[in-house]
Parts: sequence; structure tokens; C-alpha cells
Amino acid sequence: MSATQLLVLGVVRGFGRTHGYRVRAELLSWGIDDWANVKPGSIYHALRQLAKAGLLTASEIGDWPGRVDYSVTPAGDAEFFRLLVDALQRPEHRADMLSAGLALMPALSRGRAVEVLSARLEALQAQRAALRKNAAASHAAGLPPHLGELRAMRTRYADLGVDWTRDLLERVRAGEYEMADEGAEGFGTPGSWRAPAAPPVS
Repeated sequence: MSATQLLVLGVVRGFGRTHGYRVRAELLSWGIDDWANVKPGSIYHALRQLAKAGLLTASEIGDWPGRVDYSVTPAGDAEFFRLLVDALQRPEHRADMLSAGLALMPALSRGRAVEVLSARLEALQAQRAALRKNAAASHAAGLPPHLGELRAMRTRYADLGVDWTRDLLERVRAGEYEMADEGAEGFGTPGSWRAPAAPPVS
């Protein structure tokens, strides 16, 4: 599953029942074109594929020829949470998957978000320790000195990932952001989004 599919499931779930144009408009209102490789065509493709997989239901609207409305099935709701947890917890993902997870993080309870971010932090710390161990072994093996820049770069990114995740975890644990079990509109309860987003800019 891709970041696009996670985002589409999340937006359809938020509205409860909606169509492709509104999903696209909502995602564009989040500035998605700046942080995820989501094209208009991929949104409509994801809607069709998710419906084919039984994760969304699709129904045509009689008064709107050609318009198809979608809603999340119980299987789709379960898949949404599986993808959301995976996106936030596993540091191996591409940046767009983590970004999608962050955009939808308030769908989790605070306790669950703390669990997921704690697991991410542990994984990142383990990766950083392995990088430092491998760097020492490579140096001892007498590899060309300039290859040390590769190790230095990866270690710096690992440090950044650990520091950022620890900071986010501490803020979530301290009560920052309204989470699903605290009444976060549109995240805890499917179908609670009401106002449509502004039309997309072409």
C-alpha cells in the first residue's frame, strides 16, 4: 500500500461518504503537493483500487451522472489503522509515507500514538547504533578514507531521526494535539468532517 492509499482512506473515512473531487480538494488544501507525490490521477486510481479490494464501497449518485461516492468498509477501517501505525512506526519507509502518517496521526488515541512513536524511536536508536558499529568496523578494515563521508552522512540522518522522534514523542505524551479519544474532529469518528475544502487550484 502507498501513501496515496493511506491518505485516500483517511479522507474518505473523515467525510464518511464522499467523491473523488472532494478527496482531491481536501488533500490539496493540506498542501500535499509539497510533501507527497500524489497526482490527481493517482487519487482516482486509488479510490477504484480500494473499492475493488473491498476496502471502500462505491455507489453512483442518480442526480449526478457519472459521480461515484465512496465510503469505508469495516475492512477498510482496519486497513487504515494498520497502514497508519505502520507509516508512523517503521523508519524504513519513504518520507511521503511518514508524512501521510503524520497528517492522519490524530486518528489514533493518545496512548496508541505514544506506543507507536516509542517503537519508532527504539528502531531508530537501534539503527543508529548499528551504523556507528559498522563505521568503526569499516575504519578498522582500511577502506578508502573518503567513504567515511557516506557513513558520516547516514549517521547524521540517524541522529536527526532520533532527535526529532524523541521530541515529537515527548510533546504527544505531554498532551500536544487533540487525539481521537479526546474529540479530534474527523479523526476519532468516521464521517464527522462536515465542511468541504476549497476547490482545488488547477
